[in-house]
Amino acid sequence: MANTEQQPWVQNYQPGVPAEIDLPEESLVAMLEKSVTEAGRHPALEFFGRRTTYTELGDQIDRAAEGLRQLGVRPGDRVALILPNCPQHVVAFYAALRIGAVVVEHNPLYTSRELRHQFEDHQARVVIVWDKAAAAVKSFPSDIEIDHVISVNLLEAFPLLKRLALQLPMKSLRESRSALSGAAPGTMPWKSLLSHGPIDTSYPRPVVSDLAAIQYTSGTTGHPKGAMLTHFNLYSNALQGEAWMAGAEYRKEIFYAILPMFHAFGMTLYLTYGIRKQALLVLFPKFDVDLVLAAMKKSPATVYCAVPPIYERTAMAAKERGISLRSCKFCISGAMNLPDHVVELWESVSGGLLVEGYGMTESSPVALGNPFHPTRRPGTIGVPFPSTLMKVVDPDDPTVEVPQGEPGELLLKGPQVFQGYWNNPEETAKTLLPGGWLRTGDIVTVNADGFTTIVDRAKELVITGGFNVSPSEVEGVLRLHPAVVDAAVFGKPLERGGEMVVAAVELEPGVALDEEALRAHCREHLSAYKIPRRIVQIENTPRSLLGKILRKQVREQVLPTL
Repeated sequence: MANTEQQPWVQNYQPGVPAEIDLPEESLVAMLEKSVTEAGRHPALEFFGRRTTYTELGDQIDRAAEGLRQLGVRPGDRVALILPNCPQHVVAFYAALRIGAVVVEHNPLYTSRELRHQFEDHQARVVIVWDKAAAAVKSFPSDIEIDHVISVNLLEAFPLLKRLALQLPMKSLRESRSALSGAAPGTMPWKSLLSHGPIDTSYPRPVVSDLAAIQYTSGTTGHPKGAMLTHFNLYSNALQGEAWMAGAEYRKEIFYAILPMFHAFGMTLYLTYGIRKQALLVLFPKFDVDLVLAAMKKSPATVYCAVPPIYERTAMAAKERGISLRSCKFCISGAMNLPDHVVELWESVSGGLLVEGYGMTESSPVALGNPFHPTRRPGTIGVPFPSTLMKVVDPDDPTVEVPQGEPGELLLKGPQVFQGYWNNPEETAKTLLPGGWLRTGDIVTVNADGFTTIVDRAKELVITGGFNVSPSEVEGVLRLHPAVVDAAVFGKPLERGGEMVVAAVELEPGVALDEEALRAHCREHLSAYKIPRRIVQIENTPRSLLGKILRKQVREQVLPTL
């Protein structure tokens, strides 16, 4: 039982939410197999109108697992997924887990350069990739050894186009067909992976302590690092989410999978929690408000979790078109700050509460949230989830707690906290403290009853559209340009929430700034969301005694001029 003197926030939980969860003793594979057995003919997935039942999903997973086994994948091997949200993504995720392999998720819009650094780290030999992204993998240098590239054509998961055309706006249909189709020369087609019989039921399954996934994140500093998440971590976070959404019913909920499943928020929300609830997952390869509102007419969402810009666009379009959002009972915003005007707009249209949560990849990811209850506090990130502890410490000395109400760095502890960074003990030691405490890098204040407000970030990540951008990564790309001597990258807060990426560059003598040329250079190496929207020239760049550019001082110098 929680000690309410040490955990006063428990008193503000929605009625029915426990202070502690029962910790998992089995793997995610056992969880999935239970859902397949119990849900059976209940629909598990819907993709552009085509549905897959839990029985069908389980059969496809068993066949894909056998396909991977015959390719030589063994327990502990890494299997890389480079896929948007689609039925094949769900199947591939659990097929890899079924044989004890470790899933490594990747953004399918990453460039070859961005992917290459991660592959050099995790050394996966088998890749399951959207065929539009296969060329990025095939262009890796020869020193990255990959045995098998399995390509996925999303159109194979579509319903018959005649049926599809009746359900979707024609503009969205044409755009979707254009975006989703594609060839992948020199790869193994996805359907061949399912051409075998199901894996033998006696083949060993993973245990709860086994590593399940490696999720790349910029963490609190620097370049992306692979956060190691076990079955225990991910299953615990699913159970915490289940406890938080008190009143959600088995086989009754409809989750709109808008957030990418390669992102930690989407992974836990759909691939673990949604499957545990035996829910229907309506899958969207990317957010498209026309497709979302069309789907609302057939399969109205009950769980609609997203980032603030998506809530705003959905609510405005639904209001304009007279489409009801009243089915949306559980709505959590994460990954970036939630503006008051978005809360007011969404709640006026949907009639339900929109609450803000908080997490990071290293916490599987959710750690705090506002209750689905009148006790929620807009403008805060809420209180710790069940079985989660927090404390606020001096950022320069995390052994010293600051007085209640004073700003300090947020530390977290709970069953969802990761095991460390893959092949990176030094960064692990900086982030995971003795006793299992996770340094978040976020500066917060906490009031007397536990509601927490972020006031600053010790880490220098830029959060744009719900994604983290490492300034060091963008700076490194800019320095590759022959005109750039050095660069400092930071975020400019936007009125509607989030930030835009800004770069301040020091140029070679006599060179004039050409913003578009530098952006074009960035596009060759970086995903679109990482490319600076503003690039400004600076002179007399502030530097440390070691010659390192002082990013914070550059930001203070440049921001007032933007």
